[in-house]
Amino acid sequence: MFHGTITQELINHVEWSHYNENIIEDQKDFVYVKYNGLHLKSMENLQSCISLRVCIFSNNFITDIHPIQNCVKLIKLDLHGNQIKYLPDRTFWSGLKNLKLLYLHDNGFVKLKNVCVLSACPNLTALTMFDCPVSLQKGYRHVLVNSIWSLKALDRHVISDEEIIQNWHLPERFKAYNHRLFLNICPALVKVICFIGVSFKTNLSK
Repeated sequence: MFHGTITQELINHVEWSHYNENIIEDQKDFVYVKYNGLHLKSMENLQSCISLRVCIFSNNFITDIHPIQNCVKLIKLDLHGNQIKYLPDRTFWSGLKNLKLLYLHDNGFVKLKNVCVLSACPNLTALTMFDCPVSLQKGYRHVLVNSIWSLKALDRHVISDEEIIQNWHLPERFKAYNHRLFLNICPALVKVICFIGVSFKTNLSK
């Protein structure tokens, strides 16, 4: 019986089903994946990557990032250049306790309130959201800087003391957007598919 698509047909075939199970088992050991510029529309293939530390899924057609909610060991997540308009709720982000680098620039975010759910991400250090509609809103940077307390860099600049403490006038080098505070935290990527897996074996014999 045909199951609707070639992919589904292969998965439902006995031999291919066993092969698929092996792939899923291997994915549990992946610590690094890179799918840049491949016109992908879904992140469902990452649901079983529970050991993932670095995920580069940039320049695709992603709209939903819920499939990576089990990737709780993530340290770096690059989703720039997609079609994401809404972020998951605070529960999603509070689960990513190790996430430090998050690249979301060149997406479709419009509402500043939705972006503020990132304040639930306890160790987020650097965030990019430039070239998103929300970045054009008045007070965008001020709101994010004072909502995400762990943040050290936003877009292309380190957060200055002046941005944290209101009405505090400091020398030029400490002011927001000073050239000394420029930071290129998201260099250009090359189109490539890449994944790295590691496995740990314990020798119990003596």
